Amino acid sequence: MNDKPMLILIAGPYRSGTNGDPQAMAANLARLEAAAWPVFAAGHLPVIGEWVALPVLRSVGAGPTDPLADQVLYPAAERLLAHCDAVLRLPGDSAGADQDVATARRRGLPVYHDVDEIPGRTPQETA
Repeated sequence: MNDKPMLILIAGPYRSGTNGDPQAMAANLARLEAAAWPVFAAGHLPVIGEWVALPVLRSVGAGPTDPLADQVLYPAAERLLAHCDAVLRLPGDSAGADQDVATARRRGLPVYHDVDEIPGRTPQETA
């Protein structure tokens, strides 16, 4: 096992299939965030692209359905992936998540499809 925790990008649907409905996007984000605890409990650090992108959008008075969103959401995930050690791809159609997986594979990073696939760390390793 590596001597440090992995930074793992959790990728899955956020805007996909929502038709811009804020409640549907919030439900998708909640599904992404539900995977954060198992990643953390395995001794790693979870991150979600929207955790970075949404505050950036808000800082210019925009939201996820604004035309500016495509210029922030995808690039934020791409930049974040430059620092990640792996990707956890959750189920569901998502062009952005598919793009994250393709980027991770090009960079030789592991792509997991279930939290149970992520190598765990012992309590000594997480201290």
